Amino acid sequence: MAPPRGARWLLLLAVLLLAACSAGDRREAPPPRPGSTQADAANAVLFRAIALVGTPYRYGGNTPQGGFDCSGLVGYVFQDAAGLALPRNSARIAEVKGRKLGRSHLQAGDLVFFAAGREVSHVGIYVGEQRFVHAPNRGGTVRLDSLDGAWWREHFVYGKRVLD
Repeated sequence: MAPPRGARWLLLLAVLLLAACSAGDRREAPPPRPGSTQADAANAVLFRAIALVGTPYRYGGNTPQGGFDCSGLVGYVFQDAAGLALPRNSARIAEVKGRKLGRSHLQAGDLVFFAAGREVSHVGIYVGEQRFVHAPNRGGTVRLDSLDGAWWREHFVYGKRVLD
């Protein structure tokens, strides 16, 4: 059962405040506990992704020290927080086994995919309340954006739950 809408906003605000307080802290997250659940893994992914907000964008980047592109960010977070190795580019990540989801069925820790043409060309991590963390473009930083933004809404392809 999902918490009431107001409680979800408070949770998201608390997560964002914690991320802001730890933005300079780039220590590695501990590996998942043996016997941890899908919800534990999703929470670890969520917290790790938000902690990386503000990290510089770098094409081909896949570390906090060197910066991230979109697939590098997603691969790093899922490996670091959940022990799940993902392919290196967004189109290949989209092929990973998992349940495809529409926007209304997304949960924190799900992947979100976007396409400007026929093939998936961008990936991010859903954090809740129609927001996602991603590494959007050259000259930018890892950031939190809304799926309701004009470009993101128009180019959203599907979400995918890979932590089941």
